[in-house]
Amino acid sequence: MTSHFWIMALFGGFVSLVFALLARDDPREQLRFGALLWAAFTASAVVIGWLMYPLPF
Repeated sequence: MTSHFWIMALFGGFVSLVFALLARDDPREQLRFGALLWAAFTASAVVIGWLMYPLPF
């Protein structure tokens, strides 16, 4: 589990967990909101990574 993708997904999971606990009161809403945030964080990171792929850095 040392690839950048899995580390990013793990970090996104922790951030989503904290945001969901702070933003919602009902445990069911927390779970749904946390999963939605995690999916959004992961998908946006992958999309931004592919958009940056052709840049000459």
